[in-house]
Amino acid sequence: MKKVTLVKSLIATKPNQRATAKSLGLRKIGDFAVLADDAVLAGKIKVLAHLVAVETVND
Repeated sequence: MKKVTLVKSLIATKPNQRATAKSLGLRKIGDFAVLADDAVLAGKIKVLAHLVAVETVND
């Protein structure tokens, strides 16, 4: 499991980056989502790498 936290603003980002953040459930700075670690999530994190912080979470 990965915890993805939005740490920078989505203002002045590209539309695809905003859409990716929305698909992860991230709207405001400080919002986070705990998601299953798979290839789809890895691709989304790559798109938002400069805007998010990623932590590994153990259940």
